[in-house]
Amino acid sequence: MKQFFAKIFASIIAVLVLFSTFSFTVDQHFCGKKLVDSAVFTKAKTCGMEMNSATSAETSITKKSCCTNKKLEVKGQDTLKQNFNNLDFQQQLVITGFVYSYLQLFEFSEPDCIPFKDYSPPKLVCDIQLQDQVFRI
Repeated sequence: MKQFFAKIFASIIAVLVLFSTFSFTVDQHFCGKKLVDSAVFTKAKTCGMEMNSATSAETSITKKSCCTNKKLEVKGQDTLKQNFNNLDFQQQLVITGFVYSYLQLFEFSEPDCIPFKDYSPPKLVCDIQLQDQVFRI
């Protein structure tokens, strides 16, 4: 049960780190005050009522367009990139000491040799302390 909750917690933290570093753009197209289209990662579709800017001399009066575009950028964190070279000497010593001692936990040593493991203990004939009536208090 404890391992199950640990796995769930680790997954939630991984997703949180992923989305905190994730950047995206939301593009919105408004016609008047009405939202026509919104798109994530791409350009929003227009309503088709945009005014083309005419370059001819006949149109000297230009009308203001009723359409507007809004772009919302959500930037993620960039501060998670930590290089080992950017750390000062004391921090490098602490990290290398921790890694070295952590790896020493998993180093296997040969089992100790027990010289009397093949021999059985002597058989008990009688209780010597009871026979000699020697009791420690």
